[in-house]
Amino acid sequence: MALVKNNLVIEDKWIFVQDEDDLPNGDIIVSLTRWKNDRETLLKRSDGLGIVLKSDENPDQIVDDLAFFQVIALTFPAFTDGRAYSYARLLRERHGFDGEIRAIGDVLRDQVFLMHRCGFDAFDIKAGDNKALAIWLDAQKEMTTFYQPTGDGRKTVRSLRDRRRLAKAAS
Repeated sequence: MALVKNNLVIEDKWIFVQDEDDLPNGDIIVSLTRWKNDRETLLKRSDGLGIVLKSDENPDQIVDDLAFFQVIALTFPAFTDGRAYSYARLLRERHGFDGEIRAIGDVLRDQVFLMHRCGFDAFDIKAGDNKALAIWLDAQKEMTTFYQPTGDGRKTVRSLRDRRRLAKAAS
């Protein structure tokens, strides 16, 4: 696995901690269950804190606690399960989460670009470092025209057509 972020393959300093494991030193990512059960203990730690949400765990359950997390990892259990796309958009656009949103699980090359548009900014890609970066960079160049608006600020086909129409009307 390689972690791609900001057009680079980076070292993943975050430790995924299982529910039954002792809490190690360092930046950790815990499950929603662990967060609910050990919230007070986790908040007393001085290291970074992240949470992983399964595809059936809606982020509405942690909205009041978003300020405590630096990373939210959203799981893709299968490429056909797209709930994490919606969760990423909700976290970014509705709830204003500005920390890392990481795609984990069945992260495929064909979906990386759309994941990025929906708010993901880190991707756990099942490939070696060099191949993972090539997958990421190739996927980012693949599309140049967008039909669906997202919070990434890119212009849609409709907005481009409207600008063209207004420019013709003004001339």
